[in-house]
Amino acid sequence: MTTTTQTDPTGFFTLEQRAGRWWLLTPQRQPFFSLGLNHIDPATMRYPENIERWRDRYGSSTIRWIEEYVAPHLRQWGFNTVGWVQEATVGQWQHSRSFTPDEYRALGMPYCHLLPFTESHQWEANVRHYEYDSSEWETWCDHVARSQVVDLCDDPNLIGYFYSDCPTWVHDAKPNKWRGPIFDPDLLASASGRKELRRLATRYHETTHDAVRRYDPHHLILGDRYEANAALPMEVIDAALPLVDVLSFQDFVDPVSHLREWYEKTERPVLLADAAHLEWHRKPTYARNDGHRYARTLADLRQNPGCIGFHLCGAFQRNRTRRWGLLDENEQPDVENVAAIRDANRETLEWVTGTSQQAGT
Repeated sequence: MTTTTQTDPTGFFTLEQRAGRWWLLTPQRQPFFSLGLNHIDPATMRYPENIERWRDRYGSSTIRWIEEYVAPHLRQWGFNTVGWVQEATVGQWQHSRSFTPDEYRALGMPYCHLLPFTESHQWEANVRHYEYDSSEWETWCDHVARSQVVDLCDDPNLIGYFYSDCPTWVHDAKPNKWRGPIFDPDLLASASGRKELRRLATRYHETTHDAVRRYDPHHLILGDRYEANAALPMEVIDAALPLVDVLSFQDFVDPVSHLREWYEKTERPVLLADAAHLEWHRKPTYARNDGHRYARTLADLRQNPGCIGFHLCGAFQRNRTRRWGLLDENEQPDVENVAAIRDANRETLEWVTGTSQQAGT
């Protein structure tokens, strides 16, 4: 079974249900399980003590850094996707820019791109909510699509577009209590309130979908990356389902159970778009990704016939804001956890081959 919002997927990633399981399909129509790493930014290489290394080794070129260092490491570690490159670099979760089209091309591997239609992230402290009923909202969405989608729309390595990271539809978080959620959760107590949320969410998804499809008929719409451990009314999901291709989630608590629940509720493909098992330490201030728990989570996700991938909340290289990464500030790897992650990724790639062969695909 094939059902996507794409109007011309030929030569690009798409989705298909084969033998009871959802798969991403490559442009060559081979089954693909997305093993992604998030948060890839050279900010650490520009700290005062690293500037000479940045200049001497990479010629102060982000493209050289990606080609000569980032992409080879990702492949060596068994990742087949770049999930989301923007990284927290300064202050509380202030994220850096996305890669440019030339920087994505330097990767030479599949990737996803986040479109900043709305900055209603649960970690965003500074940006007001848009009025989704306004003409300003329509104009902004078209601007985002013209400025980003137009330049990416013909790239076969692009899997698809994310929207907001953990949008605060009916919840808030400490950094953004001043603005509150997008929609007052108290209104959900009435039928009229639930109807209004569905209408507002439909307006949001119609505007974003139409802006993307105006310029790109080819790529998947991966939609908002919902916080799986916050309130998420079905009115929002029901509004999204006809206008996105995947339900994407962040989950640092129980991703296996939550993705299973959402797949069973909707029968739509689900993506673990941002998650990690972190070994938190008060001293020193850096944390480590637990590669062994990553391996167990990945193995469990493979048992979910709706799951199409797992993108690790990396980062590629730790910095003093993110505080965790697979490489330290001196480009030295976390040997134990990188090895466990690499082995789990390779096992999953072998599983994809074996499973697709058994299904005759």
